[in-house]
Amino acid sequence: MAGRAWRAEPSEAEAVARLMIGFRNYLGEDWPSDNAFLAGVEQLLDDPNTEYILGAVDDDSPPAGVVQLRYRWGLWRAGVDCLLEDLFVEESARGTGLGRALVEASMRRARDRGARRIELDCNEANTVAQELYASLGFVNSTPSRYGGARDLYLRVHLDDGPELP
Repeated sequence: MAGRAWRAEPSEAEAVARLMIGFRNYLGEDWPSDNAFLAGVEQLLDDPNTEYILGAVDDDSPPAGVVQLRYRWGLWRAGVDCLLEDLFVEESARGTGLGRALVEASMRRARDRGARRIELDCNEANTVAQELYASLGFVNSTPSRYGGARDLYLRVHLDDGPELP
């Protein structure tokens, strides 16, 4: 099976939220609440810089996978950047090609929107996802043209981060 994928419409907010809640649960988290996920998805579906791609294993099956795409202007690329976030496929649909279909649909959608690159982060223990991304041309981190060292993806959570002066 290869799976099929499509851009989620506002009327599909509950399906998107259900899958995002499934991802939260898979990660062993219990927050944000189910209601917060639904409200957030509804808000983001109205945001022109955010899209969700839904996927199903075939035409007769309900959505079993989701990916979130966020777009922003990249000054150093002189064009749109796309951040691929929160790719999730339900356990029952893993191994069917649905994850690949979601990433390929994301790449097509980003190109359609004029994006010049797609970025993502992936847990280093998730070798299955890393292999998928590599097979589609994603690279871990090529040497930077600024000094030859690899670029790193860093973050700080401001709600529990260090106090700033």
